[in-house]
Amino acid sequence: MRILVCWLGLVLMAGQAWPASYPVVDTGQNACFDDSRQISCPRPGEEFNGQDSQYQGNLPHYRDNGDGTVSDLVTGLMWVKARGNPVSWQEGMDGAEDCRAGGHADWRAPTIKELYSLMDFNGWVQADEASSTAFIDTRYFDFKWGDTKAGARIIDCQDWSSTEYAGTTMGGAKTAFGVNFADGRIKGYPVRSRQQKSRYMRYVRGNPDYGKNDFHTDGDGTVADRATGLLWQQADDGKTRNWGEALAYCENLNLGGRPDWRLPSAKELHSIVEYSRSPKTSDSAAIDPIFSVSEVESYFWTSTTHMDGPKPSHAVYIAFGRAMGYFSPPNSGQSKAFIDVHGAGAQRSDPKSGDPGRYPQGHGPQGDDIRIFNFVRCVAGGGVAYYEPSNHRIPAWKGRRQSMGDSPNMRQGGQGQGVGQRGQRRGPPPEAFTACKGVAVGDGCTVQTPHGPLKGVCRDTPEGTVCAPEGVRGGPPPTQ
Repeated sequence: MRILVCWLGLVLMAGQAWPASYPVVDTGQNACFDDSRQISCPRPGEEFNGQDSQYQGNLPHYRDNGDGTVSDLVTGLMWVKARGNPVSWQEGMDGAEDCRAGGHADWRAPTIKELYSLMDFNGWVQADEASSTAFIDTRYFDFKWGDTKAGARIIDCQDWSSTEYAGTTMGGAKTAFGVNFADGRIKGYPVRSRQQKSRYMRYVRGNPDYGKNDFHTDGDGTVADRATGLLWQQADDGKTRNWGEALAYCENLNLGGRPDWRLPSAKELHSIVEYSRSPKTSDSAAIDPIFSVSEVESYFWTSTTHMDGPKPSHAVYIAFGRAMGYFSPPNSGQSKAFIDVHGAGAQRSDPKSGDPGRYPQGHGPQGDDIRIFNFVRCVAGGGVAYYEPSNHRIPAWKGRRQSMGDSPNMRQGGQGQGVGQRGQRRGPPPEAFTACKGVAVGDGCTVQTPHGPLKGVCRDTPEGTVCAPEGVRGGPPPTQ
């Protein structure tokens, strides 16, 4: 008996057309950082310019259909709203044919690229639910944290995808990829018996071409993906860099007759992972052979900061080679070995700067490989524009450090919109929006707060035009 919960609905809602077969959804990140803390957003030419929050693309846009389904108006995908119950990977795969949410019978288990489209990098995790915010928009999607009362960690709530790893992990285990919306990572998880009901499966339908690339090159050192609209640097330059250096390299790159290159966001870079390839099965990195890769076992930087402790000192990278770690199976009695723990195509994070020699046995329970100096592949186009973010202040870390296991470093408040009851996004107060109605961006405004009037300047944010504190470039809107 399949136990995956799939809520039924009654209303058939009309779909929306999408502008491309594979539109990459913006990460939503809206604050600026250096290699250890939040900073005022740098200007062109300044250090740390060109990070994720300073470029804006297809902002997330969802519609709750009121029938147990949620439509993504950017990707053309429709999702089951319910979280359901934990299942084994095979149960999750088999259960799609029984799903009838919204009256539809064509649900499927999502690929890792479909599932990752829902990732929201305004998330963070702390010691309890009330202080944490999921890496998925909980205004639209049901979400459950790990059941700590049953002995689980707060992050033990990963989602399966249908994407199987071309290799094996943890010393030879068959593996499928999953997304952890509690800690903002992609990892490969061993596929074991049906009795191990350890993760969730959220079904999807629509846009069957989502996640499928359409690469072309004109021989000028660039690769165009006609599915996403993004233009890529065909070959990395063979050098590894820390995060700040990676940002600067792309901001200063002139290639193919254009100077508007940038370090890709996490979701942009993930769009070119080729999950049918891996070092062990194809003797190549997990990327289409139209690209050149200096090293098969390579990690590549993104421009996306990963909330990690009270200081945002980590940034996201994608492992195009095997995601290595110093690991021995629990209770095995074996010595730790340097093995593939999470698979080529995993998304993890590294310190933005420092000495990798400080981590001779990796970091965390799986001994995640810490490199710090990673490769760079720049991107352009895709309708992404340089943007001045509102640079919301990230909350302070609250609570004790806990052993996060799957995410050993996620310990602090994130950035974005503040946190309210049980990790729901709170956002700027209504008065911050009202103060800018009928007022041009850049004009002065005044917000009445519980502490008296606060003067500011009207600024554009992903949430709309809000009144931000005066004298702070891209500063946070006043909060209640």
